[in-house]
Parts: sequence; structure tokens; C-alpha cells
Amino acid sequence: MLRLAIPNKGRLHDDARSLLADAGLEVRASSERALVASLGGEFEAIFVRAQDIPEFVADGAADAGITGWDLVSESGRPLESRLDLGFGRCRLVVAAKDDGSVRSIAEIPDGTRIATVFPQLTQRFFAAAGKRVELVPVSGAVEIAPHLGIADVIVDLTSTGSTLRVNGLREIGNVLESTAHLVVAGPASGRAPVGERDRTLRELVDALGSVLAARGQRYLMANVPRTRLDEVKQILPGISGPTVIDVMNGGSKVAVHAVCPASGIYRTINALKAIGAEGILVTRIERLLA
Repeated sequence: MLRLAIPNKGRLHDDARSLLADAGLEVRASSERALVASLGGEFEAIFVRAQDIPEFVADGAADAGITGWDLVSESGRPLESRLDLGFGRCRLVVAAKDDGSVRSIAEIPDGTRIATVFPQLTQRFFAAAGKRVELVPVSGAVEIAPHLGIADVIVDLTSTGSTLRVNGLREIGNVLESTAHLVVAGPASGRAPVGERDRTLRELVDALGSVLAARGQRYLMANVPRTRLDEVKQILPGISGPTVIDVMNGGSKVAVHAVCPASGIYRTINALKAIGAEGILVTRIERLLA
């Protein structure tokens, strides 16, 4: 039984459970407050704070974990990513008061107080920039620090930047881009998965990866004139070109099947109709293995 650490609450928790369920690993817990749950088959889930997951994985309490790359990087533990899961996208940025004089990292004077929940990443970032700063570790509400006189500049997470703007702050630098990752202990930890455990984890990566690859894609089928196949290839490039199948008693029509980006499906359908396509059918894809 392999143990997978999952965030116990918040958006990362919801998105992780949704992805696992789509991959056929639905969480089966005795109650909503349960700290351990079955994922069926060879996996067991444990629910812990997202910021604690790097420690659990690095120390061997979990075989793998799902958490933000920002938290993995801040921990400094010898972990490696097996799969970028794409959700939980955010940026760790440097921000200063919008009505202040600082407009870039270069303009931050030595000795500036920096408030952050990410002291390790912040220290490394400013050291690389050749800046000697004073860190002010805080546990939350970082954006209020400049207005209270606690710090002059902050380093904090943002998705859209709207919270910073509402609080009169301006982004002046980017420390890190982050998404949720599936992480395991790296070779330097001495706990890297080997043998049967590594094989099972590779199967998990394939399962989750196939779900992620299918998102944003659609499977399209249509009957098109045989004489317009050259145009069909331009409209439906697919993964390696559309599949063309003879239709029984179809005469001048053939069936074409292809995987298409969902974002352009409206234009794709119109382009097919323009060359005489009929019986157009579009379906969602649960998994996609290239």
C-alpha cells in the first residue's frame, strides 16, 4: 500500500480529489473529518496541511504528495517532481507600496525590511540579486505589513494581482511561478522510490497524466466528402492526422475521427460544415495517452 499525502483543505484539496477521481482513484473516507482514506487498489490517502507535505514525503511518512511547488521550494527538502498537475497556479512576487519610490528590485536599498511567509525563497532571491535585506517572517495577511510599518516591501503569493492592487501595492519582481506537483523523495534523500514502489508510482503518473492530457480536448467524428479529404487534413490535424474510415453504403462519404482542442471546436465545426460534412458528433475525452 502506497501512501499519498493530499492537502487537507482549500482549492488544492478540491482539485487533487477531482483529478484522482477522474483517474479512477476516488477518495473513500469513513467521514469528512477522516485523516486517512482509501483510494482503492494500491493507494491510501492521508490528509495533512499543504505546507507539511514536503516534510512528510522527504521523511518517508508518505511515498508521494500533491502540493504547491512554492511550498516544495521553500522547504528546501530533496524532493523531485514526477508530474506538473497544472492547477493551483500562482506567482510568488515582490511588491512595494504603489505610492512609494521603489519601482524595481534594483531600487530596493540594503537594509530594507521584507515581510513574507516564504523566508527561505526570499532570502535566496535577494542574495542572488546582491541585496542585503532584513527578513520579517509573518504567518498571514502579508499585504498589510507596509501599511502598518512592519516592513517596507513584501514577498507574497498572487494569482491575478488584484489583492495587491486593492491594498495599494505594486509588483516589482517575480520570485517563482508555481503550480501543484506530484512529488517524491529525490535520490539525495536516500528514500527515493525503487522497485515495485517506483513501478506503481510510474503507473500513477501515467494515469494522472492521461487525465490532464484529455482536459481541454474533444473527440470529433464526422462524415465528409471523400473528395475534400485534403481540406479535412487542414481542419483536423489531430495528434497524428485524422483517422479516415470507409462508411458502409456511404458512397462518396467517409468518416473522419480526430482529437481537437476544445477552445476551437466552434470554428472547427463551422469549417467542416463549409466543406459538406454531415453527422458531426463531439464528445468529451476521459483519458488521452499519446
